Amino acid sequence: MAEVAYIGGYTPDTGGSGPGITLVELGGLTRLGTTPAPGPSFLAAHPRLPVVYAVEESERGTVGVFARAADGGLTPLARHSSGGASPCHLAVDPTGTRLAVANYGDGTVSVHGIDDAGLLTDVWTFPHREGTHAHQAVFGPDGVLYVTDLGADEVRRYLPTGDGVVAHPGGPVRLAPGMGPRHMARAGGHWYVAGELDGTVRAYDTGWREVLAVPASGTAGENHPSHLEAHDGFVYVANRGPDTISVFTASGLERVAEVSCGGVWPRHFAVVDGRVYVANQRSGTVVVLPLKDGVPQAEDGCLAVGTPSCVLPLTR
Repeated sequence: MAEVAYIGGYTPDTGGSGPGITLVELGGLTRLGTTPAPGPSFLAAHPRLPVVYAVEESERGTVGVFARAADGGLTPLARHSSGGASPCHLAVDPTGTRLAVANYGDGTVSVHGIDDAGLLTDVWTFPHREGTHAHQAVFGPDGVLYVTDLGADEVRRYLPTGDGVVAHPGGPVRLAPGMGPRHMARAGGHWYVAGELDGTVRAYDTGWREVLAVPASGTAGENHPSHLEAHDGFVYVANRGPDTISVFTASGLERVAEVSCGGVWPRHFAVVDGRVYVANQRSGTVVVLPLKDGVPQAEDGCLAVGTPSCVLPLTR
């Protein structure tokens, strides 16, 4: 059971008003502490070690490494180049030996080795052509590193090897033109991808053939979907513009519900312990939405925090 969460977001030096990384107790969202960091817009935890990683989203991007104490408090350990500009997402592979970083600004993907203490070692960088924007890095169950490229309408693929990382021999997966793939999730033999630019949710089979495409929101007007999660037979999508959370069945992408996110510009959310915790970037709030039969209910808690962009739940 998750007990605490770390809230990342933009700080004054990166165009926001946040304090760094905020530690909260889940449930009522009690604030427990804050760790200064420059623009920690996305966070990830090591699967075994008490270590947390944060992208520090600036033009000369960096990755912060933090030790996690028993009470959840963070202590800075190191800072490294992200290998590119404006890093916006990172992920640790299930073995805890590699950290992948998506650099939105110049499309570069970097993969860093992780030693036994959780510190970063070797780095492999994969620059891309002009106009590309790497947005999310995900290690799939097949061991492949998948990276959405919003600018190129593709999912780039990389293969970790015994002594490094190489480009996948099959190359990238081409998606629908103009889609702008942002975040994705794997569940039940399918990949689900949110299209930030065309406002869709699309499902793909294991061979990356598109099988379904539906609007992410049922409301009129412009929509820029942000985060997507698959959980307990449902697919949840945050809609920026309508300011809603949509719920679909994983089998068939049938819309079950669309509810208010409780704020403005839902940048990210986490589904944990029967609740949805939504980081509403422009209203400066993290909101708790209890789940009933998979559907978010009325707000049951709210924490004020400047320009939040990530919610990372963890056990202490």
